[in-house]
Amino acid sequence: MARGIDGAAHEGALSQGTTIAVLASGVDVVYPPEHRALYQKIIKSGALISEFKPTTVPQAGHFPRRNRIISGLSKGVILVEATLKSGSPITARQALDQGREVFAVPGSPLDPRSEGPNSLIRDGAVLVRSVEDILEVIGRPEKKDLKLMSEINKESQVIVAYHYIDTESLKCQVLQALGYTPVAVDELVRQCQVSAPSLTTLLLEMELEGTVERYPGNRVARIGKV
Repeated sequence: MARGIDGAAHEGALSQGTTIAVLASGVDVVYPPEHRALYQKIIKSGALISEFKPTTVPQAGHFPRRNRIISGLSKGVILVEATLKSGSPITARQALDQGREVFAVPGSPLDPRSEGPNSLIRDGAVLVRSVEDILEVIGRPEKKDLKLMSEINKESQVIVAYHYIDTESLKCQVLQALGYTPVAVDELVRQCQVSAPSLTTLLLEMELEGTVERYPGNRVARIGKV
């Protein structure tokens, strides 16, 4: 439900049926504030999803966590504009890990905002020239699917549920368990006695902070020592 292409995509989807917005805040917090009307439309004709407690305000670290849910809900992820160091390429990598299709809209090699999509295309993402390039891969929705979505909307209700994790305490625990030699994430799960999804989310935040680095084979290590 963010500014720009996100809001435009929701409006376009609502004009034809329904949409889902995954929030980087509590479900009761409208962000950005100017999308309050869109927020109300989605409540009536779609769904608002968040893993954060009610009243939680959006923070920079929440958006990558939110994006892994977006990629998990989707058949495919399309990268339109992104620099190499932005969060969007990380979302594309999450989509690949989740077995989703990854698409990219090419751009000028001189434009930093096209670095992310162009890099993905080089690595094998589907090049998108029009919507047909997407539909050729994921197929068109069947009428029975559209009917089911309509029936779900009629029976929709607001459900609020959350599970709180002490992130700072877990981060300290992970740093104590990690060294500068890559270790398997499964081993960290065992040592820290935490669920794999919770640890994966925390490692993503730590990767963005520059405190850990990922390696092939689902391994991770601390950063800061040569």
